[in-house]
Amino acid sequence: MREENLHRLLTVATEDVRPTHPAATGWERARRVRRARRAAGATVLAVALLTGGTALALRPADRPPPATTATPGKSPTPHPVPVQTPPAELAYPGHPLGRLGDPVGATLSDRPVSRALALHQPVDPGTGVASGIRVLGDDGVVRDLDVFTPAPTRDAWGNEAVPLKSGSLSPDGRTAAFAQTDEVVVVDLTTAAVRRHPLKGYLEQVVWSGDRLLVGDDDTTYELDPSTGASRKVPVSPWNVVAPDSTAPPNVLLELGGTPPNLTAVRWSDDETHRGYGAVDFRALPPGHRVDEFYGRGWQRGERVARAGWITTDTMGGLEGVALLNARTRVVTYLLDLGRDRWKGCCEVLGWDSDGAVLLRHNPGGLLRWQPETGEVTGVTRNLFGAVSLAAG
Repeated sequence: MREENLHRLLTVATEDVRPTHPAATGWERARRVRRARRAAGATVLAVALLTGGTALALRPADRPPPATTATPGKSPTPHPVPVQTPPAELAYPGHPLGRLGDPVGATLSDRPVSRALALHQPVDPGTGVASGIRVLGDDGVVRDLDVFTPAPTRDAWGNEAVPLKSGSLSPDGRTAAFAQTDEVVVVDLTTAAVRRHPLKGYLEQVVWSGDRLLVGDDDTTYELDPSTGASRKVPVSPWNVVAPDSTAPPNVLLELGGTPPNLTAVRWSDDETHRGYGAVDFRALPPGHRVDEFYGRGWQRGERVARAGWITTDTMGGLEGVALLNARTRVVTYLLDLGRDRWKGCCEVLGWDSDGAVLLRHNPGGLLRWQPETGEVTGVTRNLFGAVSLAAG
């Protein structure tokens, strides 16, 4: 028998014999397997590098990035800083609401609107005397609301306030609502028809929730269906409830307020109310920046909520500002620092513009438009003293 045949025969014969040192044998086998795998991996890597290098050499050169031109007044960065300030000199590029301070050109009874853009109740800044309510239609004409003259709202202690509230005008601009003692008055601005709905209490606040009204005083908040007059009590504060997105589900509202500030989701049914409490989160802002207390009405659009408040920065407190926060995470994503040299409580948020900008008061006497995603702040109108309600849900 040839030597190589004998070697092969002995190898086959000993394959099933257990080794006398199984651990050492196993480690040796594993070592051989690792060596074989490394060799195979090196081969695959070499082939990949060769193929990739060839493809790279044959690929046409990438086009250079397009040149960008800096636009004055706008940040060249895609993600502006979360704390923003308005420019020293405001630009007024023109806006449909810019005619809100125009003289009255008609009465509502003679010329009802197809849609109102805003309601305005002028107040003399020197005397505090309020005038009648005016209606700005989408045709640009300012009308006198002559079919109904609401009385000032008052509480149980006799404190009075102008009847026009920031939530009085419906999001579609077709209906206006006014809280009054023991009733709510609803005016159809497209027909000038007036309807009265009795509700018990010193009613002060009113805000639209879809096609329904939330009306309340210090003790009670009602949800009213203006088309039928049906009402029920709902477990939310009329002062802190956020004007909801028109697409928000029924029986789900947000409250934004408290000290320290918190955001509460309120869900209720006929037999149960659930309140999901959570503190407002300022971790997305630079250190030392926060909202100390909110005021005015909060307004929701999708998952975003905008509301004015008194803020603190890393250098001082007691500043006026507007916060934009995520309704789901409670994180403040943007903060508009409006400074200190203004009327206290100057800058109440009034709603959202159609393109997602925040509309807010800018006392003394104006409206501002703030686009958080770009940091752009522009003027809407000057010298507009008094209460304002916008069709801007």
